[in-house]
Amino acid sequence: MSTISRTAPPETATSTMAAPATRRRRKAAFGRPPVLLTTISIIVGIGIWWLLSLAGFRLPTPPEVVTRFGELLADGTLVTDLLASLTRVLIGFLLGSIAAIPVGFLMGWYAWARGLIDPWIQFFRMIPPLALIPLAIVLLGIGEEPKILVIFLAAFFSCVVSTFQGVVNVDRTLINAARVLGAKDGAIFIRVVVPASVPFILVGMRVGLGASWATLVAAELIAAQAGLGYRMQQAQIYYDLPTIFVGLIVIGVFGLVMDRLLLLAERKLTGWQERR
Repeated sequence: MSTISRTAPPETATSTMAAPATRRRRKAAFGRPPVLLTTISIIVGIGIWWLLSLAGFRLPTPPEVVTRFGELLADGTLVTDLLASLTRVLIGFLLGSIAAIPVGFLMGWYAWARGLIDPWIQFFRMIPPLALIPLAIVLLGIGEEPKILVIFLAAFFSCVVSTFQGVVNVDRTLINAARVLGAKDGAIFIRVVVPASVPFILVGMRVGLGASWATLVAAELIAAQAGLGYRMQQAQIYYDLPTIFVGLIVIGVFGLVMDRLLLLAERKLTGWQERR
């Protein structure tokens, strides 16, 4: 009797050995940007800002902004404002995301839910959350609730649409294959649809996070006594440009840090996916 060799053909072995190298090249090409280039970009941006301020534009110089930052930090104003704004953004963003994910799944998985909910989602999505501030004040007063509500809406609509798209874009071949193997709808939803939708959900959360920070300044128009947006509005009255720049930079830095955390979560949760 002839013996079947279990040794892989040379071509197969070569391709198997080349696969990790290919993945490494892809990771290098599409992975994190080099730290050196990021540093150069930041330095160039600050240099352009400094030149514009020296050229006569109505901009404070970087040293003036740094000095003002130190003053606000020393007297505790910056910490108080930052904590107030972070609390509002985190509560509104987290509540909006938590509410959006099940609604998006429901719309994507059940046609009847899509028919009932989608028209209202699309209708209210076209209304800017800031346009609802007068209504929020009338219904909820001038406390923290209306501020959090408008941030909640900004995060909710961004995340619900992305979650819905994640469900409807799941490869039907995967669902059909699971059904052929005997999986019930519940198992298919949990083990196929949910993992495949995670990238869309996280992208929606990142967009919602940006919308939450963008809404913050206007939300703090509602009788706020502390907050980065409130401080910037007060600085506008007195033409205090360094304070305005401090607020802008702090919002940008903390928003970027939170976005990077979501991006890290995306890499951890979707590491099984092939990167193109």
